[in-house]
Amino acid sequence: MTKPNFLQTITILLLSVTTFSQTTDNPELQKMADDDQNARKQPNIDWTILNKEDKARRERTAQLFKEDRIKTAKDYLNAGIVFQHGSDSIDSAMAVKSFEKAIQLDETLNKWWYAAAVDRDLMRRGKPQLYGTQFVKNRTNGRWERYKIDPTQITDEQRKYYNVETLAEQEAKERAMNLKSVSAYYNEQKAIDPIIKLLKSEVAKGKQSEYDVSEERINSFGYELLELGKTNEALKILKLNTELYPKGFNTFDSYGEILLQTGATKKALQAYQKSLKLNPDNDNAKKILEAHNIRMK
Repeated sequence: MTKPNFLQTITILLLSVTTFSQTTDNPELQKMADDDQNARKQPNIDWTILNKEDKARRERTAQLFKEDRIKTAKDYLNAGIVFQHGSDSIDSAMAVKSFEKAIQLDETLNKWWYAAAVDRDLMRRGKPQLYGTQFVKNRTNGRWERYKIDPTQITDEQRKYYNVETLAEQEAKERAMNLKSVSAYYNEQKAIDPIIKLLKSEVAKGKQSEYDVSEERINSFGYELLELGKTNEALKILKLNTELYPKGFNTFDSYGEILLQTGATKKALQAYQKSLKLNPDNDNAKKILEAHNIRMK
């Protein structure tokens, strides 16, 4: 076997570098996509400033396209994230194309981005959405509504493929978005007993409830009280949640956590045992119980 000469070695190395550069995600584009998303997680957003920042990111991303510096599936995904917040249908069409290309290159990426971009593009063109990802606030009554949709073009199976809720789930989501806040009610009452009474009565109403009294929301409310330093009230709420949702493993996990914090170790471990019984895969409960030398049979 003959050894490669010097020129052959250099050529192989250059090809390797070229291949690497084409398959490595663009870090500048990743940062712009991260900045786009993080900016929307901040409280009290100044939309005048954010709109200027969005525009600058879109212009820079367009330049990267011209320079042929968008190569990988993640690059196209990030480009779509930047373009989706554009102000016109040109930007929304670019978002659709970018997300579509991203999925073509890597089917493991979150396909919801593509469905949402398609719906947003159609909405900007004054046409009905297809998947059902877009919700808008009615300016007359202030209620959230699913933007008009053509339900005949996409099946629920296709929606699931793109990580989108089914039509029935979307209707439930719309209802949930318009439910009243238990936190707001608590702030009005300034007392725990009225909120406990409200939670019991609203849960009993089921789908006729006016407040968001889901297991998750009550759990979050309990932690809100804990953060405010109202530990006793938080205990009452999290305990109540285990009674209202006795099959929810996370309710017992959360109740156990706050019991541990207050020194009620015996009750806490009982709560964790219950949580683990409801969900044998609850690693947090396993960890706590093992730390206290308790093993479940």
